[in-house]
Amino acid sequence: MGESGSPPFPPPFPPPCLDRSRLVLAPPGEGTGYWAGAPSVCLADGVIHLAYRLRAPVGKGRGYAVVVARSADGEHLETLAVIESRALAAESLERPALVRTPDGRWRLYLSCATPGTKHWRVELIEADDPRSFDPGAARVVLPGDERVGVKDPVIIRRDGRWHLWASCHPLEDPDEADRMVTDYATSDDGIAWTWRGTALDRTPGRWDSRGVRVAAVVPHGGRVLAWYDGRASAAENCEERTGIAAGDGFGSLVPQGSAPVAGSPYGGLRYLCALRLPDGGWRVYYEATRADGAHELRTELHSGVGVDA
Repeated sequence: MGESGSPPFPPPFPPPCLDRSRLVLAPPGEGTGYWAGAPSVCLADGVIHLAYRLRAPVGKGRGYAVVVARSADGEHLETLAVIESRALAAESLERPALVRTPDGRWRLYLSCATPGTKHWRVELIEADDPRSFDPGAARVVLPGDERVGVKDPVIIRRDGRWHLWASCHPLEDPDEADRMVTDYATSDDGIAWTWRGTALDRTPGRWDSRGVRVAAVVPHGGRVLAWYDGRASAAENCEERTGIAAGDGFGSLVPQGSAPVAGSPYGGLRYLCALRLPDGGWRVYYEATRADGAHELRTELHSGVGVDA
């Protein structure tokens, strides 16, 4: 049974499994603190486009770049643009959101760490072509404030409206800033956002009691499914595992089951994103911990079981 008492709701593709996945991108170095991942994916003119983050350990660059790439087969990447953290006066970059608007414009939403603080904000770059993203034209669209840092947006457009889920971190106590919930916002244009409240909260006593971060949202079977990252302690920061939540609408999501559905034997499996393919199948990407503690970008390809249009 789900946490709400309703029967488990089958997702349109199975939970991630490293044994059936393929490597897309290795981390930029060996050992703990080197990461390639935090992906965001979209389909344009039949071609997969992917944005992801590259990271080095603290003191060696942290999240030093976001890369935008495309792939004909979903596995081999051609780099289109590289956005460096220093170009945005950011101490680190985290998960981006790559979106193509109905009029064919491209948007890249960037999670930016404010130097010397625990604060995060989200900035937006727009371009006619993903090769032309200019960090000099970035503008802040989710500023957060002195109480809350905002990062890792998940953005979809449905029924003429924009919907966003973002990880929100309390800042009153710097030692507690790793705590997180996921708040929900809407917009008419994808630029000016109105916060609607917390969509997914932590659950005391569970595997996700310290933090929850929505990673992918899929309308399915008349409901809404979300894959999310969760952790039970500050020690699990950066090594979150993946769970599933469901709701009757975008603004309220309830965890399903009492345990994560996916992880790595070496630590975390997080930042899942999912793309429905023209043939009805699914291309899934996520960041997973490997044996040496580094994180790599991996993918899975699944036939679909149907989803709302």
